[in-house]
Amino acid sequence: MVGGALQIAGLLIGGIGVIGTFAVTGMPQWRVSAFIENNIIVFETIWEGLWMHCIRQANIRMQCKVYDSMLALSQDLQASRGLMCAGSVLSFLAFMVAIIGMKCTRCAQSSWQAKDYIMLMAGLLFIFSGAVELVPVCWVANTIISDFYNPMVNVAQKRELGEALYLGWAASFCLIAAGAIFCCFCRCCEKTRSYGYSAPTHYPAHSQHLHGKTESSYSKSQYV
Repeated sequence: MVGGALQIAGLLIGGIGVIGTFAVTGMPQWRVSAFIENNIIVFETIWEGLWMHCIRQANIRMQCKVYDSMLALSQDLQASRGLMCAGSVLSFLAFMVAIIGMKCTRCAQSSWQAKDYIMLMAGLLFIFSGAVELVPVCWVANTIISDFYNPMVNVAQKRELGEALYLGWAASFCLIAAGAIFCCFCRCCEKTRSYGYSAPTHYPAHSQHLHGKTESSYSKSQYV
């Protein structure tokens, strides 16, 4: 009962992480224009994402344009494209493996031990996908903060942390948490299985003596 609830909780948290990962990959709010010093044009907001940049005017009109070339992006955004795509694929694969390894899922010729190994694989995939997603999010955030406090960078080029970065941190945390739940579940199942095997029964000395006497009397009765 507890194990089934733990599996469902891990699957739900992992599903939230998968949805968040796909959302972060497509969102343009990775970098947001900063309104500091002379840059006080507050009716126009600039968003920069992995695939496009958008200009939003006074919360009424928004125009988005896909980047003409990947070479026009900075190094952190170029690397983030590949890492986020890899994280999305890994998180989705981990979610599907977790569904196959659920106790409520019936597969042909599947044993409980095989399902435990499948759940362990799903947990490791969840943790790995969360770590892969965490790298580009932290990298882009570090670049934004470094440029923001760099006096050599023009004020108009300075950016702030966008909503996609905060969502990326939350999604990666959900993926790692789901992976930890599945790994802990498999560890608990191994301990329960090892305790489930009964040790060989050792008879007391007087029981063995009585058993020997019975055998000897039985053999005597045969000869008579």
